[in-house]
Amino acid sequence: MQCEIITIGDEILIGQVVDTNSAWMAKELNLAGISVKQITSVSDDKQHIMNALNEARTRVDLILITGGLGPTKDDITKATLCEYFNTTLVRNWDVFREIKKVFDSRDLPYTDINQKQADVPVNCKVIMNTKGTAPGMWFEEFGKVFISMPGVPHEMMAMMSNFVIPKLKEHFETPYILHQTILVQGIGESFLSERIASWEDALPKGFKLAYLPAIGTLRLRLSATGEDKTKQEKQMKDLIDKLTPIISQYIYSYEDETMEQIVGRLLKEKGMKLSTAESCTGGYIAHRITSVPGSSAYFEGSLITYSYEIKENILGVKKETLEQYGAVSEQVVLAMAEAAREQFKTDYSIAASGIAGPSGGTNEKPVGTVWIAISTPHKTFAKRYQFGNDRERNIIRTSITALNLLRVELLKD
Repeated sequence: MQCEIITIGDEILIGQVVDTNSAWMAKELNLAGISVKQITSVSDDKQHIMNALNEARTRVDLILITGGLGPTKDDITKATLCEYFNTTLVRNWDVFREIKKVFDSRDLPYTDINQKQADVPVNCKVIMNTKGTAPGMWFEEFGKVFISMPGVPHEMMAMMSNFVIPKLKEHFETPYILHQTILVQGIGESFLSERIASWEDALPKGFKLAYLPAIGTLRLRLSATGEDKTKQEKQMKDLIDKLTPIISQYIYSYEDETMEQIVGRLLKEKGMKLSTAESCTGGYIAHRITSVPGSSAYFEGSLITYSYEIKENILGVKKETLEQYGAVSEQVVLAMAEAAREQFKTDYSIAASGIAGPSGGTNEKPVGTVWIAISTPHKTFAKRYQFGNDRERNIIRTSITALNLLRVELLKD
């Protein structure tokens, strides 16, 4: 079963708004056994929308549309659909009453322009909007299903979850789709592909592996499509059991979660505290840690010691150490980690110092050189890394690598 997603709005085409709706919809549809053949973005233009609908219905049996259902003049989707399906608008009094409740609850006047949102095409099935005022619409025309929903993400998501997905499962025969995520850190995509080539070549019919690289990490997604759920689940488990020993040193999770979530969970389980001392990352490691709700239970704080003077005066790194080895060195980053753990009185600490770029490198220490140190209740150690020339990517890679080093230590202790 295949579908197409059409997003409507000039704001998407000029880059003012990022189309996150399509990505979310594609994920939910895929889980329901419906694959997305194409995603198309069109302007707020009647003919452009009609052309997109005509083309989509030649490719698929299901077309999902988002956007252009607001009350203002630039929102033309509803009128365009009326013309496309050769129908007229009629007032839906159930929708009218629900919209009125929204305005009454906010003590706002219910104007004519808002009341017109209750007008829907005669030939559609109305999808009630529990999060807003613009109703969704389900059409069955030309032997196809067309579904139009608001472009506001939380309104569309509620419609998809509460009505559209369940209704589609009733309307279409969809296969069972199973996914397994394997999160990997510390090995590049091409090297990983070579390492698991024999395993991948032996995947049974109906199974497919996707490589989804991000900065500093790699997500493997193993997918299975079929009719026998029990058989698929057993095959999936057997395949993961065979894959794990091949790349065990690089796997950090089998769930779709972030490194900082994993580290936070481990710290919380152990009742341990963490601190950081950062130079080249400028607080980005601490930012990742504190982006996790509840991080105050295990994170004490961070010192951003960017200059030599602050490393010396705040962290207490010896002046002679800085002068002899330089800020980007094993000796300095070890001192930073130990000082942070001592000053914050934490069980663990992370320190990072490097040359993020694009300038500042030397022959001995080129751009992308980074030292990361971990201090634990039992030891302090440091590792040198050579990343690339891109400043932003170097900062992100340093943060994810540092957190992974800590994760490994937490699992040992």
